Amino acid sequence: MPLLLALGWLLGVAWRMWLARHVTLPIAHTDEDSYLNTARALAGGPGGFSSENELLRRVGYPMLISPAFLGDHAFTTSYRLVQLINAMVNAAILPLAYLLGRRLLQLDQPLALLAAAVAATLPATAFYANVAMIDTVLGPLVVAWLLAVHRWIDRPGPLAAATVGLLVGAFHLLHSRGLVIVVVHAGLVLLLLVRRRIGPGAVLAALLPVLALALVNEAVVRLLGDQVYLLGSNPDGGTVQAVASGQGLVRLGAAVGTQVWYLVVITFGLAGVAWVAALRELRRAERGPAVRWTMGVALAVTVGVAGGASVILAGITQKPLDAIYGRYVQMLAPFWLLVGLGVVLAGGYRVVLRRAAVAAVLLVAGAALIAARLAYVASQGHRLRYGGFGAPDLFALTGGWQEFRPFAGALVGLAGCASLIAATRVRRLRVPLLVALVVVNVGTMQVISHHMIRPLAAATAPAPMVADLGIRPGERVYASTGVHYILRFNLSHQVTWADVRWFSERPPAAAEVVLTRWAPGEPDDWDGARYGFVRLGGNPEQRWAAWRRG
Repeated sequence: MPLLLALGWLLGVAWRMWLARHVTLPIAHTDEDSYLNTARALAGGPGGFSSENELLRRVGYPMLISPAFLGDHAFTTSYRLVQLINAMVNAAILPLAYLLGRRLLQLDQPLALLAAAVAATLPATAFYANVAMIDTVLGPLVVAWLLAVHRWIDRPGPLAAATVGLLVGAFHLLHSRGLVIVVVHAGLVLLLLVRRRIGPGAVLAALLPVLALALVNEAVVRLLGDQVYLLGSNPDGGTVQAVASGQGLVRLGAAVGTQVWYLVVITFGLAGVAWVAALRELRRAERGPAVRWTMGVALAVTVGVAGGASVILAGITQKPLDAIYGRYVQMLAPFWLLVGLGVVLAGGYRVVLRRAAVAAVLLVAGAALIAARLAYVASQGHRLRYGGFGAPDLFALTGGWQEFRPFAGALVGLAGCASLIAATRVRRLRVPLLVALVVVNVGTMQVISHHMIRPLAAATAPAPMVADLGIRPGERVYASTGVHYILRFNLSHQVTWADVRWFSERPPAAAEVVLTRWAPGEPDDWDGARYGFVRLGGNPEQRWAAWRRG
């Protein structure tokens, strides 16, 4: 089995790199730009901007990908190395999911391997391996952490406690979502101490790694100094005001409910089945205390992440609210899918039927409430944001690239529930069902690539490349804010020897090369000759040009 898992991991890495083959420059702005600029600074290169704020700033992911910027590489080479690091980490979910299936769900080897393959190919797991974003790490980390929690409860000891603490600290080092994990971890440690399942030594072993990695984050932030300058603002009273009213609480509930419904859809109903089983386990520990505690922790984190994300997003008042933004809860999808598969593969027909019925109710009721929310907002003359990176797997599964189709999503989940019931009723359908889920996942990723990733990559890649214009390493390059921000960022990334700062109209005296707007015949076309510059070239269709001081 280790050989099969290693081969599966290698295939997973190769598949992810194949999916990313069209993405040669960032497509998810400004998150990617922030991580990449910080990683470059950590590798000893120039810094740049970050859209983060001081309160929620994290350096774990830039630390992970910083080796890609060691050496004298073109940016496209470094970016490809970042994708390779992503693929290697993201594909590690296969062996982790297999271990979860064996230890937590007690599946036999063949079924555990196939279930792991379903989790590893789930678009919610694999999508972000294409780009330089933290989400590529979080799915595998969730599975590893909950696997470690189960091990700790099952076999208490300082090493197991420290392992859990280290993984929780990694969450904190990686993203602000880790704050929810830290709070839940602290609650778990306190409950275990009160229940006398652990002693003071285990408490220290579980908490000290979290503190240590929090200090690492602060130390690296101080080490960076002003090499990376922050453009984000700290959360303020606007976040509280957004939810501190009856209407605000209704909006918050709608956002949380949409994310929960989304998890059920993209796992083909399995998340709903898993939640019913988890709640049942909390009421009566049928599979032992380790499973019970692990399920409780997972449920708490799911509610906490969905709620916390919705509160933060509600505070972004300068933009319309999102119809759906599933990115923050996607990291939980592989775990709940695995638990749901464990219920289906190990449970009896009547048990699965009852739990699938609850999932079906969640799907239909959720679709109706979402449709009502959309209709109400439209009746008030407003709109909700939709598209982009909000929920690409849902868009692909429902064919809703231009509009939210909640009832189509419910049908996807209901079809999954019906297939699960059939597989429980007829045992020989189990393996074909798991294989079919893998095929659906791979096909969904192909649809996402065709409809979203490839068009974005083509639309956001400047042509020609900076090197083709004769811009030389060592030249001081500035960029005008008149260039569309996506093209400006992707042009700036290619200047690997310096941080490209911005200007509005008159270029700074230190500028040797400038990247500006090129819009022939339009009032905002920038004429560099007025400032003593000679145009090197560019792309008037993309509205940008490069100029060198004469």
